[in-house]
Amino acid sequence: MSDQPIPRALIVLLGMAGAVVTLFGMREVASIIGPVVLALVLVIAVAPVRDWLARRGAPLWTQVVIPFVIVLFVLLGMVAILTFAVTELAGLLPAYGPQFQKLLDEAQRLATSVGLSNAKINEAIKGIDLGKVVGVVQSLLGSLVNVLSGLFLIVVLLLSMCLDGPVTARILEAGHSHRHMLVSALATFAQKTRQYLIVSTVFGLIVAVLDAIGLAILGVPLPILWGVLALITNYIPNIGFVLGLIPPALLALLDGGPKQMVLVIILYCVINVVIESFIQPKFLGDAVGLSTTMTFLSLILWTFVLGALGALLAIPLSLFARALLVDSDPRATWAAALISGTPPEEPPKAAPPGTPPPVETSVRGPAVAPGPPTSGESAAEGGTAEPTPPR
Repeated sequence: MSDQPIPRALIVLLGMAGAVVTLFGMREVASIIGPVVLALVLVIAVAPVRDWLARRGAPLWTQVVIPFVIVLFVLLGMVAILTFAVTELAGLLPAYGPQFQKLLDEAQRLATSVGLSNAKINEAIKGIDLGKVVGVVQSLLGSLVNVLSGLFLIVVLLLSMCLDGPVTARILEAGHSHRHMLVSALATFAQKTRQYLIVSTVFGLIVAVLDAIGLAILGVPLPILWGVLALITNYIPNIGFVLGLIPPALLALLDGGPKQMVLVIILYCVINVVIESFIQPKFLGDAVGLSTTMTFLSLILWTFVLGALGALLAIPLSLFARALLVDSDPRATWAAALISGTPPEEPPKAAPPGTPPPVETSVRGPAVAPGPPTSGESAAEGGTAEPTPPR
């Protein structure tokens, strides 16, 4: 066998090929990986509760049961609200058939006035049907039923991870001396994930309450549903605001016409854009550790791999990948700086060639009057001085 080193370009290509194969493999088992990652993120979110109970000397069973009950209550409550709201929406949309047809007729007259042919307009209108929208809502309701069936897997995973939580924490502490970088990277991942969840949840609740109140004042049906949707889409980076705006804007168009739709758009722009674009980033700060470009690429990548659940978990998934692949490797400082968008600290600049080394100046003692040299000084001139014993 040849002893020549493998070219670096070949190593990079092999690494990229391995990453592609891994991502496509994850996509094939997304129905399993998605619930596992969701359960892991939820357990990380309530880990401080377990630590607080452990510091208070609470029994071990309470350190497992109380965090599990908290997560289960939040998860089931969110699913129950969404199921009820989507059921109400599915029953409400068929009542807007006449308004929908009226809007189509107005759009047809407007298109004819600007010179479009009736044949093209009729062909375009054939593809627009309120029944298709109702079908989409009903399929969404069916998806929620599937979520409920997959909820059993998530609950079992949550219970298992809560049971293993105290032991896992002790194992990580014991391995800190052997794999210091990896354990520190995992701890940083957990801390940043909690910070991201806390900030996103707090501001998501503020946005949801303000959106629901504003929609109720404007008379848009189902304001609570759209408030819950605004809370959920707040976890989706970059495009969450748009996803939360489209359904209430369309319903406002059917219920009150274009004027009400414009008011809804203005309401969302004032509340969501101001809070999510100007206030929330100041509180989030460097907690995420991902640049704007990496955040958007994370959204695209994990949505492709895991679907809608990947969009919700895009930031925690990217933080976990960074912990395993970048933060655990001391040689990947440049990669961490590239991902976070923060320039690394520059090392001290080297002196130019030919510059003499700096002269070390000793601290001078008090000035004394000149006198005859001592025996030590005389010996120093000859190079045979004896070391002066300490006083």
